[in-house]
Amino acid sequence: MTHKKSSNRKLLRGGLKSALVHNKSTQPNSELLQTLKFAVPQFFEKDVYDENGNLVKAGDFKVDKFLDELKSNDITESYDGYKLGFIGKNYARLQTGRLPETMIVPDIKHNSQNENKNSKNIFITGDNLEVLRHLQNAYAGKIKLIYIDPPYNTGKEFIYNDKFEFDDEKLKTALGYDKNEITRLKSLQGKSSHSAWLMFMYPRLKFAQKLLNDDGVIFVSIDDNELANLRLLMDDIFGEGNFVSNSVVITNRSGRDYGGIAQTHDYLVIYTKNFGTELNMVEEQGKEYDFYDEKGGFNLMELRNRNVIFNDKNRPNLCYPFFVNPNSNDENNLLEISLEPKKDFVEVMPLKSQGIQTVWRWGKEKSSEHLNKEIKGKSKQDGNFMIVQKSRINAKRQRSLWDEKEFVNERGTESLKELFGNTSASIYFSYPKSPHLLKRIIQLATLPDSNDIILDFFSGSGTTAHATMQLNAEDNGNRKFILVQLNEPINQNNKTQSVTHKTIDEIAKERIKLAAKKIKSEKKSTLPEHFDGGFKHYRLISPNVKTLDKIIKFDPKSNILFGTNIIEQFSYKKSKTKGQDTLFTTWLIDDGYSFDTNIDDKVFGDYTARYVADARTLYLINPNWNTKALTELLDQISKNELAVNTIIVYAYSFDFESIRELKTNIKSNLRNKPDVIERY
Repeated sequence: MTHKKSSNRKLLRGGLKSALVHNKSTQPNSELLQTLKFAVPQFFEKDVYDENGNLVKAGDFKVDKFLDELKSNDITESYDGYKLGFIGKNYARLQTGRLPETMIVPDIKHNSQNENKNSKNIFITGDNLEVLRHLQNAYAGKIKLIYIDPPYNTGKEFIYNDKFEFDDEKLKTALGYDKNEITRLKSLQGKSSHSAWLMFMYPRLKFAQKLLNDDGVIFVSIDDNELANLRLLMDDIFGEGNFVSNSVVITNRSGRDYGGIAQTHDYLVIYTKNFGTELNMVEEQGKEYDFYDEKGGFNLMELRNRNVIFNDKNRPNLCYPFFVNPNSNDENNLLEISLEPKKDFVEVMPLKSQGIQTVWRWGKEKSSEHLNKEIKGKSKQDGNFMIVQKSRINAKRQRSLWDEKEFVNERGTESLKELFGNTSASIYFSYPKSPHLLKRIIQLATLPDSNDIILDFFSGSGTTAHATMQLNAEDNGNRKFILVQLNEPINQNNKTQSVTHKTIDEIAKERIKLAAKKIKSEKKSTLPEHFDGGFKHYRLISPNVKTLDKIIKFDPKSNILFGTNIIEQFSYKKSKTKGQDTLFTTWLIDDGYSFDTNIDDKVFGDYTARYVADARTLYLINPNWNTKALTELLDQISKNELAVNTIIVYAYSFDFESIRELKTNIKSNLRNKPDVIERY
């Protein structure tokens, strides 16, 4: 695994205590400043850290220098442009700059089972806003596809009831709100107004945008209630130029028979992370080829990119001439072409459209490789010529109207009933998405052998996981999923149904297990060896206030064993998880390492530490560190038996003298000195 440093990593050096301190000073522009600091550090003063590596003062943004640079490049700022505004937007922006204040608890019992212990699929139970905060360091720029089916804001209060985490004084200083504005802001909590929905969605989509990789895509299901606002919000976060489609999905062919019009559809709003990302083609079943050569059948596809967004100004390497021999018809009436001028050959450039010079889809090097094999010339009716590609896959672009019968919500209900029978698990969801719909989305955005990661942080019944596994089984794929679901209680008003699963996340986890079992049974003879039908489970917990207060006030001189008690606060008996596991898992993700990072146990005397070999990072979390352990650690490093760049120490498990002794001996006895970081 390649470790990717994050712009936030220094802020996490002090662990949970540092996060709490950081969050107290968060401003609405904190996330923007962190992004700028990572991209253009020359416009920031130096950060100031204390002796333990905790951030004391973040370097100020040099506004004057930045504006001077803009002016020198003739860039002017528009003050009256079209922009999205809503009540609580600054508060929503404030949320994007905060660090997580929860712990990640690994489900040791579940994760150690045979079908799960080597799985790279992830299921996290908890508030998705906090989960997204945790994922920022480990998965920023690594997610290929995000699909979400968020609350549609149909008039009911949100189950996801984001807490107002600041007192009135903080809201005054951070947001500049007066008393009336604070009252109005707080009145939105859990309500179904447009502003409340936008305030709820903004930070989640902001985090989602950062998680996508450079050619990543996001699909959002929505209905008429918030479609207009979602488009504006996505334009604000992803950029208007990255809009792909506002597709119509027929989800109920007979229509919901109420209101003036029987509603038959929902929407899929699609954006890419970056300009120029294209979706995959959709295979057409049973279509005949129009042409044949020695390799087999093919259809013709113009090599010119018809999208004027791609032009000679931003893709100059794709704008170059071909030369066509008009007297060289082959058996398919296709013509010889060259990349160099020849006698009697005619020059062909990509056509202009709307006065804009378009470009080819292939660069010159790729065209040279396939010249007169997979690309040739073709006569047009007007006497001119075009360059065409032989397409050997019967495929077409996905249409903006998704009207296949397999996409309707009824297929989603049938899928649940096939797995659960007619139980509360299958009847709780009014409009579950069809696995076929999710399979099509995954096909458009990912490739089978790409190891792409798919994220769904409103996972509901787990359809995304089901569809990912099903598609992998069909096309020998190796895609992975990360699902996030709140432990939302199911509606138990129907007394005639027995309640086996009491929360939505329980239903989703069981659905994944049942779906994997069904797929393995049906695809037994063709199932690829690498098929991953398991998942690792994690749960978010919030340390209680008393524990946090004790941590901040803890004095190691007065009670050196108190750290053990604090660790036990992070234990989770239901999953047989010890506090050390929780602390280490949380640090691992927040330090930028993914859930599937290879971890080794390193033993020094009778002390066990955790080691990330790829990053040469050693975690000392357990108590009972002693001189023997220190001696053996120094011995292994000095003999090059263990390569260590960083040692992270959970300070509450150590007394003051042990930490001092560790630092002193490293400084005195080692040539290559690891960096020692204390965490609280």
